[in-house]
Amino acid sequence: MEQREEEDNLQQTVHKKSKTIIKIPSYQEVLEISQPKPQSFSQAFSFLKSSEFYSPPPNPASASSSQPLPPSQITNPRKNDQLETSSSSTSASASAAAPTNSLSGSSSATRNAILVSNRQRGNPLLKHIRNVRWTFADIVPDYLLGQSSCALYLSLRYHLLHPDYLYYRIRELQKNFKLCVVLCHVDVEDVVKPLLEVTKTALLHDCTLLCAWSLEECGRYLETIKVYENKSADIIQGQMDTDYLSRLTHVLTSVRHVNKTDVVTLGTTFGSLSHIMDASMEDLARCPGIGKAAVRHFP
Repeated sequence: MEQREEEDNLQQTVHKKSKTIIKIPSYQEVLEISQPKPQSFSQAFSFLKSSEFYSPPPNPASASSSQPLPPSQITNPRKNDQLETSSSSTSASASAAAPTNSLSGSSSATRNAILVSNRQRGNPLLKHIRNVRWTFADIVPDYLLGQSSCALYLSLRYHLLHPDYLYYRIRELQKNFKLCVVLCHVDVEDVVKPLLEVTKTALLHDCTLLCAWSLEECGRYLETIKVYENKSADIIQGQMDTDYLSRLTHVLTSVRHVNKTDVVTLGTTFGSLSHIMDASMEDLARCPGIGKAAVRHFP
């Protein structure tokens, strides 16, 4: 009997073990268990009350009975933020205005400067442009001397190697400039044939030819054209007096063998230019100081 009871107990134990179910938690349950529970602000920083840096707030009753602080001692963080924001905006506006002023200054400086093409980089001529500002720019001509004037630089030595270079450069301008100067640097000994070719090309394309025998002279030409960009032609014209004797002297001294003394003699003898032109060769030859050689040149 005892043995039978033991067998029954064993069977019951095995049956119980067979009914045991092991439950495996899901990923979501594991994630919820692993994550800490959300806490409020007071719960998260409750440990600060036990530290030495914590001081309890004043009693509302005592705070109301105490005198209020003057406005100068009250710190308004929002007001300070506004001040910092306004100061930063002011500095930002000033920094934004600075490029505008620099651009306007650079545009005025560019207007008063010679614009040099990027093709001319490394040209020793640029070292001799000292009296006028110059700057590199993306332009078609070699030198832009004004709104309607430009210059093309040509070395005769380079022209001998590339005879068609000047023609193609002038054609690139497409007659967009009122004044086109061909600045020719004469740097060869035999100049007759190459200079004749350059002169023909410049005349056929309505260009002004300026010949220079040194790089310094080329620089002076460019500076002069730029300086006199807005000047009138009266500055380079000869000044002549308006009185009759000066004008008569200017006309008669253009005749060969006639000097200013002869002009005074003819003027006092005949009185006017029309009487001088109507006088015969014998009458002119009788004037003191005027010989037959001078009379032959009178019209």
